Amino acid sequence: MSETTEPKKPVGKKRVELDERLKAYKGIWVFVEHERGAIHPVSLELLGEGRKLADNLGVELAGVVMGVPNDATRSFCHEAFFHGADLCYLIEDLLLTDYRNEPYTKGLTDLVNKYQPEILLLGATTLGRDLAGSVATTLKTGLTADCTELNVDMEARSLLATRPTFGGSLLCTIQTLNYRPQMATIRPRVMAMPDRDAARTGRILEAPLGMVESSIITKVLEFIPDEMQDKPQLPFADIIVSGGRGMKKPENFKLIWDLALVLGAEVGATRPVVQAGWVDLERQVGQSGKTVRPKLYIAAGISGAIQHRVGMDASDVIIAINNDPNAPIFDFAHYGIVGNAMTILPALTEAFRVHLATARKAG
Repeated sequence: MSETTEPKKPVGKKRVELDERLKAYKGIWVFVEHERGAIHPVSLELLGEGRKLADNLGVELAGVVMGVPNDATRSFCHEAFFHGADLCYLIEDLLLTDYRNEPYTKGLTDLVNKYQPEILLLGATTLGRDLAGSVATTLKTGLTADCTELNVDMEARSLLATRPTFGGSLLCTIQTLNYRPQMATIRPRVMAMPDRDAARTGRILEAPLGMVESSIITKVLEFIPDEMQDKPQLPFADIIVSGGRGMKKPENFKLIWDLALVLGAEVGATRPVVQAGWVDLERQVGQSGKTVRPKLYIAAGISGAIQHRVGMDASDVIIAINNDPNAPIFDFAHYGIVGNAMTILPALTEAFRVHLATARKAG
């Protein structure tokens, strides 16, 4: 007599019923980071991404601005409107003159507890990472760090936050199911900068900070400018020429510099090249380096491993040069040149030099 077994049921995704008190949480918030009178570009990028999420969920997009009481601080609310926000929560207080974790954490958590947003986004900057961690801990909610993509599960109204994992070899999507707000930090230049519409307006909702100086442990004694301010700023370059291990030896990397000089571009590199000491660390592009979004990215001798790809595949145009026709970079590059980079790069440099010189004379 033969035995029969019940067919296995397919495993579906786990359905989580949101706690009743959390169903009241609605809206997308973006913390608007600013320093020394300027908004960090990542906040504007997040407003553009937040606008898409808000439209999908049918809710409002809000900016959160905290700073000293003056016209500049209030103007940041209007910039949030120009970049997609419907309203802006504003906390003005002299205690917010410089960033300190305690007053900023209290101000943001108080706002969240009172107005209950379902999603809160911050830039994955030094300030944003510090603030996001303490706010998530205070609110006892989840936080997905260094995301490269955001989406929503419409059925569960759950944020789908995608980030690299296992050393950048895989991408995983994380959900914070039965907690609110759902929080995430996003690297600068991962999301597209939205168009600025100066005709847009919105509502400003003001709130008090409710702290005194004596209750804050940290004090700002001096402001020391970032030592990197005169170093390469790859995340904001329009053109980047990058080299990888396929350049064979450090002497050949001069070909990367030559092409970058002609194009007025920044020079980038992969992690192995940086580790080999061919270029400085601030020129590393990828999961453990800089995330870039140039108009043109030229990759010479770069295989296209996921660790590098996550740092540059949002570039408007990618040109790959590699002597291996099966290199992974050709799967996502817009244009590919199969050949020896040591031969192709000098030819490209000379062609661009002649073309640009001709264009200048004609102009």
